[in-house]
Amino acid sequence: MQRILSVENMRRSDEAACRGAVPSRELMARAGEGIFQSTPWRAPVAVVCGSGNNGGDGYVLSRLLHKAGLPVKLFLLKEKFSEDGAYYFSLCRAEGIETELCTEETDFSSFGSIADCLFGTGYNRAPEGLAKAVIEAINRSGAFVVSADINSGLNGDSGLGTVFVRSDLTVSIGSWKPGHFLGMAKDAMKAKLNLDIGIEPLEEPYRLWETEDVRQLLGTRKNFSNKGDYGYLALVGGSLRYSGAIRLANLSNCAMRAGAGVVKLAVPKSLCSAILPSILESTLFPLSEEDGSIRFEESEFRELIRGCRAAAFGMGVGSGSETEKALRFLLSEYTGTLLLDADGLNALARIGPEALRTAACRCVLTPHLKEFSRLCGKSIEEINASPIQLARQFAKENGAILLLKGPRRSSPTARESGSHRPAARAWQRRGAETCSPASSRRSAPRIRESLRRPRHRPPFSTGWPGRSPRRRTALSP
Repeated sequence: MQRILSVENMRRSDEAACRGAVPSRELMARAGEGIFQSTPWRAPVAVVCGSGNNGGDGYVLSRLLHKAGLPVKLFLLKEKFSEDGAYYFSLCRAEGIETELCTEETDFSSFGSIADCLFGTGYNRAPEGLAKAVIEAINRSGAFVVSADINSGLNGDSGLGTVFVRSDLTVSIGSWKPGHFLGMAKDAMKAKLNLDIGIEPLEEPYRLWETEDVRQLLGTRKNFSNKGDYGYLALVGGSLRYSGAIRLANLSNCAMRAGAGVVKLAVPKSLCSAILPSILESTLFPLSEEDGSIRFEESEFRELIRGCRAAAFGMGVGSGSETEKALRFLLSEYTGTLLLDADGLNALARIGPEALRTAACRCVLTPHLKEFSRLCGKSIEEINASPIQLARQFAKENGAILLLKGPRRSSPTARESGSHRPAARAWQRRGAETCSPASSRRSAPRIRESLRRPRHRPPFSTGWPGRSPRRRTALSP
């Protein structure tokens, strides 16, 4: 699990570290050295610096490149420096490193590598004038581009920007920020690594879950067990007009792969004949209907949820009043974990999200931006600007778990975990991937061997190693 710090948390943590045992000048030196070691630099190198501490990292980098015998040239957006930046720039001057002030005609096409040290994560406006021209010149240069901390022009909290540097590698300084993963981050960065320079978070960080964290939650499937040991789950949705969503939910077999013992697929009766041929391991539960949509019958829903540890409701179910009746019943009577998606979320928006606060069940919401806009009353633009904060606020106020869907989104809960493992990895770029060079060399023979060796598996698997689908267990992915 890796830690993610908001821009404000990172700023305050940096200040606290400087007031403590680590001088700010030393932190800048560590950052510059880490950027220098992050990749094989292609000569000649242009280091493009702004007036803040990001520019200071660039001056440290320039000295190291110069000492390594690589031809390097400093480009300044303006002759303005932070206190520590001024110190390292004076050393660059003393060592004879070539320096040039940027203009709107500056051309970087003759350089093999460019270090983008213009703006850091604190920059929160659209670049204009000279700054915009320089960023555009970097992007059309054809050079290998390394961005320091975050790509200049991208917002460190939202990952949004109008004009921003497109990098081959982005070297995050201290800790990851939300902008490294949200918004346009994937479009801006081909690869990224985080450089731990010894700054501890002053406030509780966000957390990025990784594969191993999920694997620990799933645990090990026992051999001496049966489907009843692993619980029943209900998928409720579908209508004559929107039959695809519930069919996809069934075909993905995710509930089985996650470990459910039995999955009940509850759909309007008229859909049963169409869905039956695609049933993999689920059991079919026909529901009463009216004009191709579910008609709420309390007795049917009580039978459906009896014994179910979890239920998912809303996929293609439609937007009629019967959907709201079914949702009200589930919120008041069901005591397992209820996941709401699609039309279930729209029904909740009409009922009012405050209904979650008195719900008998544990609620998990999976909205995309428009659905979340209906739930929280904010515009899509406002959500994009502060996705984590708004999602966290909504989850806390309503006692729910919320997964905000999008290119890169987050999963705030009403209850925050109390521990974390600090992220202290530094990766190097190889091609367009982010990996450890050592692990790449170790894994290469295994990768080649797996390509040569045929893999045999049944046509459908459900998620657990070494078992056949008949036992409701599965082959590893």
